[in-house]
Amino acid sequence: MSSDLVTIDVSNGIADVRLNREEKYNALSQDMFDAIIEAGQSLATADDVSAVVLSGNGRGFCAGLDMASFASMSDGSRKSQSGTDALLAKNDSPENRAQRPALVWKRLPMPVIASLHGVVFGGGCQIALGADIRIAAPDIKMSIMEIKWGLVPDMSITQTLRDLMPMDVAKELTFTGRVLNGQQAKDVGLVTRVADDPFAEAMALAEEIAGKNPDAVRAGKTLYEQAWHADERTGLELEASLQAGLIGTGNQIEAVKANFEKRPPVFAPAASGHQK
Repeated sequence: MSSDLVTIDVSNGIADVRLNREEKYNALSQDMFDAIIEAGQSLATADDVSAVVLSGNGRGFCAGLDMASFASMSDGSRKSQSGTDALLAKNDSPENRAQRPALVWKRLPMPVIASLHGVVFGGGCQIALGADIRIAAPDIKMSIMEIKWGLVPDMSITQTLRDLMPMDVAKELTFTGRVLNGQQAKDVGLVTRVADDPFAEAMALAEEIAGKNPDAVRAGKTLYEQAWHADERTGLELEASLQAGLIGTGNQIEAVKANFEKRPPVFAPAASGHQK
């Protein structure tokens, strides 16, 4: 699948997804919001995809909301806010359109690895937080930047940042909009690891994940997404039910056989049913 603003290339069980508005540092226009959401949703039922690598073409991952949107806010008229109103509008789902470009990656059944370089500002930072794992270049510039524009972060950060750091650190970053490099971002928990070539590192990790039982990998994501903030009973029962659903399946048996026969496993496409 390919479009002008977001491209997807699937090979060997890995979906290489790239934000592709490089002349604007992949900034979030109305069309860019739609393209990111569509790209994520298109992978939701891709049983042949074991891992996703999310990156940005050009000189940065994503510069956040398009500057033209902020310029229109400065005149204060209701007419100028029509695009913002559209982003904040809700249908039947708990999230609005502005929150979906980050949540769509968190909700995918397979792991999503974000490769971060250049600027990762505001909405771009929040999209990256929707990934399961973030690998950053040492010289990235990463910020929860909404305070610069007199705003709060509102692209599902309440559902992502809480899993990464204590509340006091989250508050400090939100109150100040401080810009962090790769190591600083790792130190506070915004990124998972730092690498000189984050894309190569992300692809290598995706290849490693793609070599595992895809049903177990998806069940693992489901386990943590659904149980991390749940009560004890919910977590323990989910562990048991997911394990029961894996034992004796074709891919689980293949994992055992491959280990005993000392050969690479050959797995079937993932079964549907994990991580909604």
